[in-house]
Amino acid sequence: MAAPTPLALKRSYRCVSSLQQFYSGGPFAVSSDGASLACACGDEIKIVNSSDACVLASLGCDSESVTAFTFSPDGCFLFSAGHSRLIRVWDLSSRKCVRSWKGHDGPAMTMACHSSGGLLATGGADRKVCVWDVDGGFCTHFFKGHQGVVTCIKFHTDPNRLLLFSGSDDASVRVWNLESKKCVAVLEKHFSPVTSLALSEDGQILLSAGRDKVVNKWDLRNYSFNMTIPTYEMVETVCIIQPGNCLSALLETSGHRKPGASAPVYFLTVGERGIVRIWSSEGAVCLYEQQSSDVTLGSDEDDLRRGFLSAVVLPSDLGLLCVTADQQFLFYCPMKSAGGMLQLNLYKRLVGYNEEILDMKFLGDDEQYLAVATNLEQVRVYDVASMSCAYVLVGHTDIVVCIDTCISTYGRTMLVTGSKDNSVRLWDVKSRHCIGIGRGHMGAVGAVAFSKKWKNFLVSGSSDRTIKVWSFEGVSEDGDQEIALKAKAVVAAHDKDINSLAVSPNDSLVCSGSEDHTACIWRLPDLVSVAVLKGHKRGIWSVEFSPVDQCVITSSGDRTIKIWAVSDGSCLKTFEGHTSSVLRASFLSRGTQFVSCGGDGLIKLWTIKTSECIATYDQHEGKIWSLAVGKKTEMLVTGGTDALINFWHDSTAADKQEAFLREEEAILRAQELENAVSDADYTKAIQLAFELRRPHKLFDLFSRLCRRRDVEDPIEKALGGLGKEEIHVLLEYVREWNTKPKLCHVAQAVLFRMFRIFPPTDIVEVKGVSELLEGLIPYSQRHFSRIDRFVRSTFLLDYVLTRMSVVDPEETNLPNNGEHPMASENGVADEQDAPQSNSQVDEISCKGDTDKSSTSNEMDSMTSLKKRKSRKSKKGSTKKVKLTKHKNSSTISVEA
Repeated sequence: MAAPTPLALKRSYRCVSSLQQFYSGGPFAVSSDGASLACACGDEIKIVNSSDACVLASLGCDSESVTAFTFSPDGCFLFSAGHSRLIRVWDLSSRKCVRSWKGHDGPAMTMACHSSGGLLATGGADRKVCVWDVDGGFCTHFFKGHQGVVTCIKFHTDPNRLLLFSGSDDASVRVWNLESKKCVAVLEKHFSPVTSLALSEDGQILLSAGRDKVVNKWDLRNYSFNMTIPTYEMVETVCIIQPGNCLSALLETSGHRKPGASAPVYFLTVGERGIVRIWSSEGAVCLYEQQSSDVTLGSDEDDLRRGFLSAVVLPSDLGLLCVTADQQFLFYCPMKSAGGMLQLNLYKRLVGYNEEILDMKFLGDDEQYLAVATNLEQVRVYDVASMSCAYVLVGHTDIVVCIDTCISTYGRTMLVTGSKDNSVRLWDVKSRHCIGIGRGHMGAVGAVAFSKKWKNFLVSGSSDRTIKVWSFEGVSEDGDQEIALKAKAVVAAHDKDINSLAVSPNDSLVCSGSEDHTACIWRLPDLVSVAVLKGHKRGIWSVEFSPVDQCVITSSGDRTIKIWAVSDGSCLKTFEGHTSSVLRASFLSRGTQFVSCGGDGLIKLWTIKTSECIATYDQHEGKIWSLAVGKKTEMLVTGGTDALINFWHDSTAADKQEAFLREEEAILRAQELENAVSDADYTKAIQLAFELRRPHKLFDLFSRLCRRRDVEDPIEKALGGLGKEEIHVLLEYVREWNTKPKLCHVAQAVLFRMFRIFPPTDIVEVKGVSELLEGLIPYSQRHFSRIDRFVRSTFLLDYVLTRMSVVDPEETNLPNNGEHPMASENGVADEQDAPQSNSQVDEISCKGDTDKSSTSNEMDSMTSLKKRKSRKSKKGSTKKVKLTKHKNSSTISVEA
C-alpha cells in the first residue's frame, strides 16, 4: 500500500482581485471606446474597467461631491466639476489635475465637450451656460436666459456649425450660436423639466425628453416643432440610434422600415419603469419594448417607481448600457429572436455599491459563482471570473443575513437564505427560483446550515433563541414551485440570539453559537443536548466542525478562538492574537490549519499543531463579517463593512518559487560583483553593490577608492546615474557610517562627491532628505571639532621637536622678526602661521636635510655628530641651531 502524500501546509495567501465600491450614484461618463467608465463615488472619481469592474484609478476631489464630468473625445482627459465651483482637467495617463479654474456662481450640473476637444460647455445651478477654452481655462461665451437650473447640454454634431443646445428646469430648450454669441431659438413645448437632449447624425433633428412623459421632435433647419411622442412614463434619457450601429442594423433587417420610404430616426427611451423602449420617428410608433424589467426593486413602496436613470448607446458592437437607481450598470446585447424580431439580452451587470457584506458562499461544481448577502433583501450571485453579477434572487421582504449552499444527492445546486423577515428560503440555482419557504420563527433568522452527508435537511437558528430542523425531501421532484418546508424538530437552545450553526460531516450532530457566551452541541435529528461549551467571555460569532477530527472551532467577541473536544466539551486550545472580536474562523488544509477574521479588519492564518499565527493580512478598512472558503481550491473570499470583497489565492508555491529565483539571481549578481572587483572595474562594482543593497561591500569599495589618487574618480562616475530613490538609500548608508569615528572619513568623502555631482535642487526633491540631513549635521560637527582639537594638539609636538633639533626648519620659512612661527607676542600659538601637521614638519625637515647633503658631505657628518652629542647630553647642553633666540620662550600655551 502506497504511503499517503504528506500534507503541504499553507504559508501565505495573496489578494489577487477585489470587488469594491465604485459608484455611489450621481453623474457618470463613458469613454469614446466604451472601455472605461468614470463614476462619482463619494468625494472621489473612480475610473473603472467596463469589462470586469476593476478600478483603474481614483481621482481625489478635495472632499467635495462631484456634480458633473465628461471625457474628452480622444479619451486622454477628464473634465469634472463639483460643489466647490472649480472645473478641473484631469490627465488620465498621470492621474493628476493639470488645470483648474473657477466656474459658475453655483455647482455645474452638466457639461459637454466639443468634438474638437478645445471647448467645454457647462450648465449650472446659477441658470447660466458657459463655454470655456480648455487650454487657456478662460470663458469664451457667457449665456443668460434660462429661468431654472440647467439640466442638460449638448454641442451640435457638425463641428462646423457652432451651435449649443441646453435644457432647463424651466421646461425650455435654448439654442445658442457661438459665432454671434446670441440665443437664436427658444423651444417651448414641455411642461416639466427637460431631462435629456439627442441630435441626429445629420444634425437636422433634435429630440428633447422630460418628466412630462413625452418626447418632442424639432426640425433644426428652421427651429420648428414637428411632433410629440407620448411615452406614458417619466423619461430620464433619450438616445438616437445612429446609422451603422448594431441596433440600427437589426431594426432595418427586422422589417420595421417601409420599402421606398426615407430613413426614419430610431431612438430609445428609458425612465421610471425600468424598461428599454425603441421608437421610430415615422409614425411615432414603439418598435420594441422589454417585457419585464431587470431592475431589482425592494419591498419599500418608495422603491416601486425606481427604474433607469440613464442610458448610453455604446460604440461598435458593445450594445447598450443602462444605469439604475440602485447603482447598477446593465449591459445589453441586441440579438434577433427566433421569429426574427429584435431582442435585448442582459449579458453583464456591474454593481457599483454593495453596501455592507454580511455573508458569502461559493456556488457551483467548480466554484465559479459567489452568492453574496448584503444589507438588502436580495441575494446577488457573482461570476468570479468577470466580477459581473450573474443574477439576483428576489423574494425576501427584509435584509438577508445568512447563506449556505450544497449540492444535493441528485446533482442540483441549492441555496438557503435566512432573513430578518423571520423566514427561511430554499433556492434552486439552475432555475433561479425559490422552491421552498420555511416559516415559524418568531425572530430574525441569523444562521442556517445544510446537511453535509445526506443533503435532505437544513437547520436554522433565530433571535427567538430556537433551533429548527427543516426537511426538503418533497421539493426534489418539482423544483419550480414554491412549497412550504416542514419543521422536523424544534428546541429552545440558548438564552440569547443564535449567531451561527454548523452540521457535522456525518450529519449526526449540530453545533450552535450564541450571544449568551456558550456553544452547544446537539444530536440530530431530535436535537438532544450532548455538550455545552463554556469558556468564552463574550458572545460566539461562528462555529465549525473539523473535517477530520472530533472537535469544534469557535470564535468569540472576547478576541479569542477556541478548539473544543466533541466527546466531553473540554477546551483543547485557545488562540489569541486579534485585537477585536473574532467574527469568523474556518478550517483549512484538512483540519490542520484555520483562517480567522475579525472586527479589527485583519485576516490571520494559523497552524493548529504549533499554535502559531503564520501570516496576518490587512486589506480591509472595517469589520470583516463574512469569510468563504472554497472546498476544492481553498480560495478565500472576505467581505465586511467597507463594501469590499477580496479574493485570496494560496501563494505558498508561487512565493517559494519566487524566493528561489531571487536567491539564484542574487548569487549570480554577487559573483558578477566579485568579478568586477577582481578586474578593478570599480564603477560597475559600486553599481552592483548598490543594486544588491550591500552596504558593507559598498563601504569597502569606497574606502579602497578614497586612498587612490586617480585622475578619473570611479565614485563620481558610479554615483552619477543614481535616481532619487537610490540617492535616498545612499544617504541612509552615509548617515549610518557617519555615526562611527572609524568610518566617518569615508562617509564624508562620499557626501562630498554627492554634493559635487548633484545640484542642490535635485537633492532637495529627494523624499525624506530633511530627516537624513538632520541626522548628518550633528555627527559631522562632532567629527570636525575632534579633528580640530587633534590638529591643535600637534602644535606642541612640533614645538618640542623643533627645540630638540630633531627637525630643522629652513631659514626661509622664518618670520622677518626672527620669531618662531608657533609663538605670538603673548606666547599663544598662532593658528594661521603654525604648521598644520607632523607630516608637513617632517617634509620640511627632510627637505632641509636634502639641501644640506647637496652642499657638502662634511656638513652631514657635523650635523649627525651634533645630534648624537645632544642626545647624550644629560643637562641639556647648548645646541647649535640656525634659529634665533625666541622671545618669551618660557611660556607657551597650547590649546587642546
